[in-house]
Amino acid sequence: MRSLFFILEKEFRQMRRRKGLIRTLFIAPIIQLILMPLAANYSVKNISLVVVDHDHSSTSREMVAKITSSGHFNLYATSESNKEALSYVEHDKADLVLEIPPHFERNLVRENSEKLSVEINAIEGVKAGLAGAYLSQILLDYNADIRERFLPPTHQAFVFRIIPIHWYNVFLNYYLYIIPGILVNLVTGIGLMQTAFNLVNEKEIGTIEQINVTPVKKFWFILGKLLPFYILSAIIFSVGLLVGFVFYGMVPVGSIATMYIALLDFLFALVGFGLLLSTYAESQQQVMSLAFFFMNILNMMSGLFTNLDSMPAWAQFITNCFPLSHFIKAMRMICLKGSGLADITPHLLYMFAIGLVFNTWAVLNYKKRS
Repeated sequence: MRSLFFILEKEFRQMRRRKGLIRTLFIAPIIQLILMPLAANYSVKNISLVVVDHDHSSTSREMVAKITSSGHFNLYATSESNKEALSYVEHDKADLVLEIPPHFERNLVRENSEKLSVEINAIEGVKAGLAGAYLSQILLDYNADIRERFLPPTHQAFVFRIIPIHWYNVFLNYYLYIIPGILVNLVTGIGLMQTAFNLVNEKEIGTIEQINVTPVKKFWFILGKLLPFYILSAIIFSVGLLVGFVFYGMVPVGSIATMYIALLDFLFALVGFGLLLSTYAESQQQVMSLAFFFMNILNMMSGLFTNLDSMPAWAQFITNCFPLSHFIKAMRMICLKGSGLADITPHLLYMFAIGLVFNTWAVLNYKKRS
């Protein structure tokens, strides 16, 4: 234990000397946590719409007004021909063309049916899918309204009115969903990168050789290298929670203590992975390449921006081996549902098992020469 205290004293003294690094570690996450929720938004808005109205009736005008008042669509232009409307799409000025046929209102009243043509720019698949879904829902609602208005009571078909109730996020506040994930992502970058750099830096400047010839056991040496980054990551995590509260009003529903227990479990796996990478690298350039390679995979397959349930079975199996995906799920459960330790126990066990593998592997792989 006495050896551990000396190693910790050495690590904290080195951190104090690198004042620029400490400022960067705190300032960068704060800026990212403020800006990223504003930019990384799943909701699609400002969809440019071109309308080709061959009917020019009050019904067609009312339908267009209903679409543009939804908040998702902007009426970019009106056109007299489909060819002219598609030219806006070809020049990336419009995302969607709605063509209303001639005699739209008359056929709707007389024959109880009519067709609309919707052409969508599908270069951006997600945006195209959401734009089509938004427009379809608006048209369905409008269709129900005009059926009640035009059809006689004896001919009116049943119309279902769906009233959704959103549990855990009543107003579908996007920030409440994305901020916990972004915070986990930032802690991951700092904990993984800095842990890996720390040991490799010792190799580059030569001090690792001096430590290797001391009687300090490698277990205490590695533990002394890891604990400072546990503390640093926990501090940055706390600052991130404060930023989420100040700028976005995010107040976790669940226990803060439960959140920090999950954080410590996550850091056990994350810091162990960073340490493992450092045992295979001889320079900071090598460990940076390794860390960036794995960070990209972790971010894309963690469930931060994509739904894990939509992935194929093999991809879901791989994500279960990532501590990042489990911590993001646990954070969202705590923040939005108020889940306790019993609810997140499966994720805690997964993270602990992953951390046990990484740390054991790193300790066995680190060769202390005397």
